[in-house]
Amino acid sequence: MSYLFQDWDVNKGNIKGRIVMLLFRLAHPASKSKLLRVIWLPYLIFYKVVVEWFMCIELPHWTKVGKNFYLGHGQALVVNGCSVIGENCFFRHSTTLGNIKHEDGSYSGSPIIGNNVELGSNVCIIGEVRIGNNVRIGAGSVVVKDIPDNSIAVGNPARVIRTIGPAKQAVQQPSLPSTNEV
Repeated sequence: MSYLFQDWDVNKGNIKGRIVMLLFRLAHPASKSKLLRVIWLPYLIFYKVVVEWFMCIELPHWTKVGKNFYLGHGQALVVNGCSVIGENCFFRHSTTLGNIKHEDGSYSGSPIIGNNVELGSNVCIIGEVRIGNNVRIGAGSVVVKDIPDNSIAVGNPARVIRTIGPAKQAVQQPSLPSTNEV
């Protein structure tokens, strides 16, 4: 059960994100074997209709998505099924991860997204691009080249504007005394 709900807490207050990720996690095992795909076929059709047609999120069930995936304002999200998404990622609306069709009819590889990556709205990541760990990409950016770890990138085409320190584990802040104790 923990597998199905691995994105539940991070999507707290985001019912659409919770529903989409629960449905995705339930469908994902069908990508592991042809037998499961046949058995799960009615559910996979249900998943496609509900998630893609009604919720407007293209997240194929065979896509590799790490735990704690947050869908902020999940609308118009398009993810190529061959993309890989790391852990603790935050995608906003109108984001596209896609490949490129070459003149000879072949297709490029798909984006690989590292851990702790945050994408602003309307971000397009196209082609065989690697986005490092602890990366922030600003709204409206078009990424066609790799982005290194610990970077902030913006623009069209996206360029790194700042290097940031690696993500730190959350530190428990000491509680402030209440007004009664002062």
